[in-house]
Amino acid sequence: MYDVLIIGCGVTGAAAAYSLARYDLKVGIVERFNDVACGATKANSAIMHAGYDPHPGTKMASLNRLGIKAAKKICKKLDVEYRPLQSLVLAFSEKDMEAVRELYARGKKNSADVRILDRKGVLAAEPAASPDCVGALHSRDSAIINPWEFALAMAEVAVINGADLLLEHKVTGIRRGRGKLTVVTDRGELETRFVVNAAGAFAEDISAMAGDTSVKSLPRAGQYYVLDKEEGKKVNSVIFRCPDENGFKGVLVAPTVHGNLLVGPDAEPRADADDLSTDRESLDRIMKSGLSSVPSVNFRNIIREYTGVRPTTSEKDFVIGVSRSCRRMINLAGICSPGLSSAPAIGDEAVRLLGKQGLVLKRRRGFIDERPPVVRLAELDDEEKRRVIEENPLYGNIICRCETVSEGEIVDALRRPIVPRSIDAIKRRCRAGMGRCQGGFCSPRVHEIISRELGVPMEDVMLDKQGSFIITGRTGAEEN
Repeated sequence: MYDVLIIGCGVTGAAAAYSLARYDLKVGIVERFNDVACGATKANSAIMHAGYDPHPGTKMASLNRLGIKAAKKICKKLDVEYRPLQSLVLAFSEKDMEAVRELYARGKKNSADVRILDRKGVLAAEPAASPDCVGALHSRDSAIINPWEFALAMAEVAVINGADLLLEHKVTGIRRGRGKLTVVTDRGELETRFVVNAAGAFAEDISAMAGDTSVKSLPRAGQYYVLDKEEGKKVNSVIFRCPDENGFKGVLVAPTVHGNLLVGPDAEPRADADDLSTDRESLDRIMKSGLSSVPSVNFRNIIREYTGVRPTTSEKDFVIGVSRSCRRMINLAGICSPGLSSAPAIGDEAVRLLGKQGLVLKRRRGFIDERPPVVRLAELDDEEKRRVIEENPLYGNIICRCETVSEGEIVDALRRPIVPRSIDAIKRRCRAGMGRCQGGFCSPRVHEIISRELGVPMEDVMLDKQGSFIITGRTGAEEN
């Protein structure tokens, strides 16, 4: 019997597990995929929002500001890639400047560090910005982050402190009983006293399984370009557009913590939250919008296009609270932007709500608030590289040339508290395959290392999610 079972291990579920790890509880995390952070967390803008956008008085506003403060501390403590970076909301007309002034007023009420710049001030702060702008909102409170590592780090701490991570467990039903809930999965049944619904775009389905039909998911897809590091050097800001009449923040242009450039997303309703397809028409619109903000971007240097699905609902705020029909379920739904920024505060809020519903919160003695160190060879100076290679020669064997990722780093990833099971899971942990050739050179070697280290046949190693087979066996010619 679990005290708490968390459904979903994106950044919201991971944050809830991290907060619960501080208490003497039996916690389980159920995830339908074969790795953590495989939904919206894997495919977002990777931005820690400053907090000027949410309307004052909303959950988004309060949890955004609390979350970014906590996230900065967590990233430092758990060695998650994090980079403070100014943000700009560009205005191209007087109407846009009205929106900038509105954002400024919200930011002040939300205690964000904001100011309004004229055109000269914008170009001084960000020379790459379009000279056609007339002004902008400026903030020094924002940052960029490695979003999947952020979720992974918090989930690793939860596992180190005794949480069970149940991967490839799809929830198919929930039964209510006296003093407990039975969560039915495609791999068996799990009993728990409380459930935290952190199922992202599928939070409506989980809520309905417990009899609560008040959560109405309205997934929205956003497509992105990832450009080579040559383009990432062109900007030193997160560059937004003014929100439109529907509140859509528009296409952004921003560097990533790994030095690439990200351009996107758009926002289109998508009936199937698992539909991650891209289309030429949408990508062309994104390119045009990105160029209007930063004209110097060279889209010949595209290395990847992808889609992320935002877990939005019919509400214009986070849906956080006790289920209307099941007091043993806490809903964490509609965690769209600024959900990544708010995640640590959302996790703490889930714990507070569980306590109000009767969960005994006794502090865990010996709580371990750290995880195994991460070696990032590309970030070391020559002396540090010599030292780690002397200690472990595998660090001297470069597998991914684009990102300078060694065999030692891949083996380290395979020996961490949450074991990666696919080539893309390795990619998310240590960047092998994220460079210009997108794994064209290194993927076969990564495949071999996973098979060797985990002791599994090559055909059992997936590209990414379960079912993404790379090989299925030897050809007849090879067998002969």
